[in-house]
Amino acid sequence: MIGGYVAPLTGKKALVLVDGEHYPDVVREALRLLPCQVVGALLVGGTEKLRGAPNFGVPLVSGNLAHAVAACGAEVLVDLLDEPVVGGRERMQYAAYAMACGIGYAGADFYFAPPRPAAFDVPAISIAGTGKRIGKTAVSGHTARLLADRWKIVIVAMGRGGPAEPVVMTTSPDLARLLELSRSGRHAASDYIEDAVFAKVPTVGARRCGGGFAATPFTSNIEAAAALAARLSPDLVLFEGSGTVLPPVQARRRILVVGGSQCPDRVLGYLGTYRVLVSDLVILTLADPHLDVRPLRKAIGQVRDVPLIAATLRPRPTSDICGRRVAFFTTAATSALPGMVEYLSTTYGARVVHASSALADRNRLRAELDAIDPEVYLVELKAAAVDMVAEHAEKRGAPVVLCDTQVCPLPGDPSLDQALLTLGSEAITNVEDGRDGRTGQTHDAPSPAGLAPHMPPPSG
Repeated sequence: MIGGYVAPLTGKKALVLVDGEHYPDVVREALRLLPCQVVGALLVGGTEKLRGAPNFGVPLVSGNLAHAVAACGAEVLVDLLDEPVVGGRERMQYAAYAMACGIGYAGADFYFAPPRPAAFDVPAISIAGTGKRIGKTAVSGHTARLLADRWKIVIVAMGRGGPAEPVVMTTSPDLARLLELSRSGRHAASDYIEDAVFAKVPTVGARRCGGGFAATPFTSNIEAAAALAARLSPDLVLFEGSGTVLPPVQARRRILVVGGSQCPDRVLGYLGTYRVLVSDLVILTLADPHLDVRPLRKAIGQVRDVPLIAATLRPRPTSDICGRRVAFFTTAATSALPGMVEYLSTTYGARVVHASSALADRNRLRAELDAIDPEVYLVELKAAAVDMVAEHAEKRGAPVVLCDTQVCPLPGDPSLDQALLTLGSEAITNVEDGRDGRTGQTHDAPSPAGLAPHMPPPSG
């Protein structure tokens, strides 16, 4: 009798994880029953049942998991382990590392399939995040403006409020156009519209629903959106993720945006490690430049030695607000408001008479709007910016100024612009980096420690 997920294993080349808590003859019998071609075994811990060099009946491979997978050409990782060698936490790490190598991971009662991004022939960079409203769209806009000085850029943005059919926006809409879109029933603050307004490059809007452990959407129309983007003949496409979901399209380079206030377990727990393993640049975004991100830097560095840049997010009004009585509306956390208000006052000369973090809380926002009387409404292009704030301001005859977000590296951190220009150049020239052209997964060694933090290193 054999349990587990048999169908995904049938006929595949398998690397098997084994331990010394089982007698070798028990392992040999299990290997014989597997419906796959066992091409190697990786001994990952335990010595209680071993007497000298173990004989599992298959070649033992050494090195970290990525090296072992590449050395034996494995297509699936099979787990024959148990406590005390591994528990649920370690197994999720194995799943992340296996999928980052482009292979599945199977055990007694589970199977994780690696994401299979859709093929895309145009040079592309993926920009994804580890949460909602951590500055991902700000990073996308900054990247697009920077790279557009050298190349023709198109942004494809997917969101939970995106259009049912992909929409192309080739011009930057003004406030009147945004109100027109909102009154027609469309989400006038969708990410692709925000990108078009602030980055001033062509954008394509798409939608998605759901998100899995490995950052894959349950459904999306991103492939149709990608096809529309390709028809615009860009030099480079920026695919913008949604929430924690990665754009499910092949990209030659990947940027991961991590909220600087997020705890390491939130970023790296479960299969969060996977996002780091497949990324080429990590940007830590901070609403407060004094936030201590050393624990987060250390935790990410333990997973992979990936380039990491911390940057603060600053409000940037698109029109002059100097000396004017301003009501400022944002989706940022309430704790970030004092720093944002100070920046608007000292940098732009605004007299901020009201600052609100209620832009995504319609009930609270409605009450605040009814209680204030500013000269100017300064608002981020998110959530209820158009259908509530802009509509309210128009009824009062008051001007609305849209507020973009600057991404400014912290003093002492590497140049963000140089890092982005390098990624753009590598994506366009298709610099080889060890990626599997079919899956987009990386086959380089992701961790000098062997596998992952707190995971027993393989013995040889």
